[in-house]
Amino acid sequence: MKRKRIAGIAALFFVGVTALLVAQAPDALQLYRNGRYNAAVQATLDEIEQMPRNMNAYSVLGWSLLAQNRNEEALEYGTRALAVARFDHRIVHIVAEANFRLNNNERALDLYQQYTAIRPQGVHIPQVYFNMGEIFIRMGEFNRADIAITTALHHGDENINWWVRLGYVREQINDHQYAEQAYRQALEMNPNHTAALQGLSRVEAVVGG
Repeated sequence: MKRKRIAGIAALFFVGVTALLVAQAPDALQLYRNGRYNAAVQATLDEIEQMPRNMNAYSVLGWSLLAQNRNEEALEYGTRALAVARFDHRIVHIVAEANFRLNNNERALDLYQQYTAIRPQGVHIPQVYFNMGEIFIRMGEFNRADIAITTALHHGDENINWWVRLGYVREQINDHQYAEQAYRQALEMNPNHTAALQGLSRVEAVVGG
C-alpha cells in the first residue's frame, strides 16, 4: 500500500513538473507569427520532446521549417507526425508542400488530393489546386493542369500570375480562344504585365487578333 502511495505521489509530481515546463515554455505559434522561425523551431522541438504526440507543436514546426525553405527537414518531421495522426489536415498539407518543393510530384499530388478531401474549404485550398496544376504541367498533363488551375481560380481569382499560367496551359492544348481570355483577364488586372502581353500576342497571331 505504501509503495502504491509513493508511486502515485511520484506520478503527480511528474505531471506537475511537466505542466510547469509547458507553462513556462515560449509560445511557439507566436514566435512563428512574429517571423522568429529558428526560435519557433527550437520551441516546438522542446515541446515534442516533452509530448511526442503534440500535433500542434508538429504543425508549427512544419510551418517554421517551410518558411525557411528547410524542406527536407519539414518532410522528415512531417512524415513522423503523419505516423501519429494520419488525417490531421495541417500535417497532410505540410508534407504535401515539402514534397512539392522537392519535386516529389506523385507523392505531393497524392497528399494534395487528400487535403482537398479532408479540408475542402481549407484556407490553403486555392494554392493547393494551383500547385496541383503545376505538378500536372511538370508531368506534361496539360488538360488536367487546366482543370486544376481553373479550380484554383474558382476559389480565388485575384492572382494575376495564375491567370497567366492558365493561358500558358491552354496554349499547350491548342485552346487558343480560352487562352486569350485568360491572358485578357490578367491584363485587366495589370495592363503592363509582360508575360500576359507576350502570351496574348502569341495567341492573337494564331486566332487572328
